[in-house]
Amino acid sequence: MAPAISISLNDSSDLTDFVINQGNGVKGLSEMGIKALPEQYIQPLQERVMTKIEPRESIPVIDMSKWDDPQVASSICDAAEKWGFFQVVNHGVPIEVLDSVKKATYGFFGLPAEEKRKYSKENSPSNNVRFGTSFTPQVEKALEWKDYLSLFYVSEEEAAALWPSVCRDEILEYMRSSKPLINHLLQVLMKRLNVNEIDETKQSLLTGSVRTNINYYPICPNPELTVGVGRHSDVSTLTVLLQDSVGGLYVRGNEGEDSWIHVPPIDGAIVINIGDALQIMSNGRYRSVEHRVTANGSSNRISVPIFVNPRPQDMIGPLPETLANGEKPIYKQVLYSDYVKHFFRKAHDGKDTVDFAKITN
Repeated sequence: MAPAISISLNDSSDLTDFVINQGNGVKGLSEMGIKALPEQYIQPLQERVMTKIEPRESIPVIDMSKWDDPQVASSICDAAEKWGFFQVVNHGVPIEVLDSVKKATYGFFGLPAEEKRKYSKENSPSNNVRFGTSFTPQVEKALEWKDYLSLFYVSEEEAAALWPSVCRDEILEYMRSSKPLINHLLQVLMKRLNVNEIDETKQSLLTGSVRTNINYYPICPNPELTVGVGRHSDVSTLTVLLQDSVGGLYVRGNEGEDSWIHVPPIDGAIVINIGDALQIMSNGRYRSVEHRVTANGSSNRISVPIFVNPRPQDMIGPLPETLANGEKPIYKQVLYSDYVKHFFRKAHDGKDTVDFAKITN
């Protein structure tokens, strides 16, 4: 149901009040049936145009049904080294769990604005639960066409008390069901880095904190003028992404500066990507790759990423095992919370965040 309200799209403060303060998000703008994109969302040409899309290239799709097969392990590590992205099928996460978390995502974004507003930065009972729009509106020159709910997991008790009931149980079940897949992927990836056993300390470093977002990309009046998400790499160890059937996720290809590859939706598949933290820990062996999401003029799109991260208080740097053969470190040790703050205090800007951890000569 479109909000029964009129706003001046040319008035920046009016727009901000409607989208952010009132909790309507860009979904509210979309449902008003606006015919032209407000200028605050018009991205610079270089951010919205992908000059080279590789139609013949695709990221690997890995069948996980034989988890212990050395060939599967090899495919995972090769994909992490070459592409930084891959899709997994027969991954052990039940299809009904994936379907129910997608349904719950629509459930949350279908709530009235006043309900969603309870979880905005100003009103949320905790920093761990945040409804918002775009990425970091305070510092962006142009806004992104996306609404989201971000949930930082502390405990089942806190989730029960603070997460929205319309999607809480489904997201928790999705997180629980994904755990064996995440642990298996990390065991395989660590083995190639000469880490033969993930002890408690390493487990905590790799997966010590988890954040799940549910994202909503509503129909856009001028999708060619904006982006759903600008180009960036994730700050995680691993990201486990559920996308719907609409499509629109693109990853940076290997064919030069502006080559992009579409990640086609595959029914029942999960998209895995390497985050900056693992690129740093692997001393650059595994690649955290830029990606972006286009806006869509005919369909609403949702996605549900689980970001598996170090803990804020962890120091991250190349693992000693990766340097055991005399390899020189290309990254320094950095406090993970400093790294994340650096990411969130600016607009999306490709892979510039990782330079924060680089050793400069």
